[in-house]
Amino acid sequence: MGYGSHESAILDMETIQPKANRVGFWMFLASETFLFAAFLTTRYVLSGTIKPDHLNQELSLLITMVLLLSSISAYAAEIAISHDDRKGFMRYMSITVLMGLIFMGGVVLEWREGQEFFPLGSLTEGVNYAASFFLLIGLHAFHVVTGLIALLIVMSLAAKGHYGSHDYWAVEGSVKYWHFVDLAWVIIYPTLYLF
Repeated sequence: MGYGSHESAILDMETIQPKANRVGFWMFLASETFLFAAFLTTRYVLSGTIKPDHLNQELSLLITMVLLLSSISAYAAEIAISHDDRKGFMRYMSITVLMGLIFMGGVVLEWREGQEFFPLGSLTEGVNYAASFFLLIGLHAFHVVTGLIALLIVMSLAAKGHYGSHDYWAVEGSVKYWHFVDLAWVIIYPTLYLF
């Protein structure tokens, strides 16, 4: 194998690797979709469409809006880095992380209120709903935390000069994961609070 064919193999890897990254990422999101679908289905199997009256509708709507707005700022951060606007990227990504933390604060309040209404270990009428409530919110909260970690990592790397208009796949992947987490909540919210 001559020098020219070795150089050709390197160029092939440079074009194949990003495609493989994207395929792997979409396969990962597909598997996550099945996980969330199983948990969502379990809610209806366990408790039908029963919804307790004492759920904090105002808090859940507020944190839903915060999470949806965070998707807009995440997208703005991705657009900024794709145009080599590092300052704009850091600004919009900081806003996204802040809104993610506000969302998690709301989830902590929800969890505490849920423990008041559904004491762990009690065999009340709403025990099946309580199981769904804690499992779905816990599963989603775990994904929000991992999303925040991913966003903080790309922020840290961007602060060191990584990423630009020709190489921002890590940012794009992290933002797409954040959108996925937001979309999951858009389905969880009516499942737990409206139906």
